[in-house]
Amino acid sequence: MTIDNQTGLVLEGGGMRGVFTSGVLDAFMKNDLTFPYVVAVSAGACNGMSYVSRQPRRARLSNIEMLEKYDYISLRHLVKQGCIFDPVLLYDKLPYELLPFDFDTFFQSPTTFEMVVTNCKTGLAEYLSERHDRQRSLDIVQASSSLPYVSKMVMVDGKPMLDGGIVDSIPVERAMSQGYTKNVVILTRNSGYRKTGHDYKIPHFIYSDYPRLRVALSRRLEAYNRQLELVEKLEKEGSVYCLRPERPLEVDRIEKDTQKLERLYEEGLQIGDRFCKQLRKWGTFQGNRVTR
Repeated sequence: MTIDNQTGLVLEGGGMRGVFTSGVLDAFMKNDLTFPYVVAVSAGACNGMSYVSRQPRRARLSNIEMLEKYDYISLRHLVKQGCIFDPVLLYDKLPYELLPFDFDTFFQSPTTFEMVVTNCKTGLAEYLSERHDRQRSLDIVQASSSLPYVSKMVMVDGKPMLDGGIVDSIPVERAMSQGYTKNVVILTRNSGYRKTGHDYKIPHFIYSDYPRLRVALSRRLEAYNRQLELVEKLEKEGSVYCLRPERPLEVDRIEKDTQKLERLYEEGLQIGDRFCKQLRKWGTFQGNRVTR
C-alpha cells in the first residue's frame, strides 16, 4: 500500500480495547508516519488526539498507569458523576495537570482531525473538529467517548451528544466522502468478528425525550456488522489496509486488568511497527515523506 496525500487514517472505538490502537499509533509516531486526515470515534478519538499532538506513550499512560493509580472506571463514578468513567479526572485533571496535553501542537498540526459524535436529537452522526478552543476540543472528545446508558450526554455547540459509535463505529465511509480513496483502518476486534444476537426496540422510558436516539440504538448491532462487512470488502479490493489484534482478545470494553491491557498495547505496538517496516520494504514510505 502507498501512503500519500489521498490516504486517510480511520480509528475505531471499543472502550479499553483502544489500548491496541494506542500501541499502533505509538509505533507510527516512532516511525514518523503521519496522515493528512484522521477520523476517529470514541476511544479512537482519545487516542487520536495524542497522536495528532505528537505525544508518544501519552495514551498508554492514561489507559494503563493512570487507571491503575486512580481507578477511574467504577460504578461509584456513575452514581456520583453520571458516568462510569471519571469525567473530572479524564477531561480536566489529566489534560491540564497529570498528563498535560499539548494543545499548541494539536491545533497547529497539518492533519485534519475529525471526531465522531452522535447527535441525540437527530440520531445522526456528526463529524467535528476544533483548531482553536481548548474546552470545545475536550467537550467533543468526551462526547465521542460517552457510552450510552452509563454516561451523561455532553453538550457541544448547544446540542446533546453521545458516543459516535452508536451510529458510525468505523467511519471509513466518512473518510472516503472527504476524498481519501485509500485508508488505513485500525480495528479493535479480531478478523472475522461479528456481533451476535439481535437488535431490539428500545423501551420508551429510556431516553424518552430522544426518540431518534432510541431508533439509532435499536439498529446498532446491524449497523456495526454492516460496517465490518464493508471494511472487509474494501480490504479485499485493496483500498483499505486493516490493522487489528491477531491474538484472541481478552480485554473487555470496560476492562480494569492492567496486565491484560499491557499485553494488548504491546501487541498493537508490534503490529504498528511491522506495518511501518513493510511500507519501507515496499518503497512507499521513508520517515514522514510519502510517495506522491
